[in-house]
Amino acid sequence: MLLLAFVTALAPFPARASGQKPPVIVCYGDSITAGHGLEPSQAYPAALQHDLDARGYHYRVINAGVSGNTTKDGVDRLPLVLAMHPAVVIVEFGGNDGLRGLPLSVTRRNLETIVSRLLAAHVRVLLAGITLPPNYGAAYIHQFDLMYHQVAARFHVPLLPMLYAHIYTVPGAIQSDGIHPTAKGSRLLAQNFLPLLLPMLRK
Repeated sequence: MLLLAFVTALAPFPARASGQKPPVIVCYGDSITAGHGLEPSQAYPAALQHDLDARGYHYRVINAGVSGNTTKDGVDRLPLVLAMHPAVVIVEFGGNDGLRGLPLSVTRRNLETIVSRLLAAHVRVLLAGITLPPNYGAAYIHQFDLMYHQVAARFHVPLLPMLYAHIYTVPGAIQSDGIHPTAKGSRLLAQNFLPLLLPMLRK
């Protein structure tokens, strides 16, 4: 599935009537973006493509998610994303850092590097946050959640504080592992992004 995602990402753009290539939105993240346990057509980037098409937005959505990636992997893969010359990048990293108990200072620094390098390349950024299971402790979880707000505030980028907002309580939206969205959950996740993403786009 990862190979297919990158082949899709690097495939030629479909031609438009004007002969121009559609601008690119890159969904950049870990297994939630990649669609762990799902077909590529069931991951949230595919649902987002469907939603944008239905609303008359002519963009190409690329899934650049890799299961297991940490924020450090996100920094390392930035050249590939920048080579796509995206108009917008949805940044979804940090969950694996938190689950591994990595220092928050390191995770924040990596997120800041990703966001700052994208902005320096004149790419619009939408940052997505996620929280951790209760057993990680209230203090650590609070600081983890706050980190996303701090990064978004520093760089003045829109933030979806919890990408799973209003999804966990929906029957059939989360896989049996309790972490990854189902196809249904992916569609709901895409809808969560739309209010922040649409103002960044042009018809």
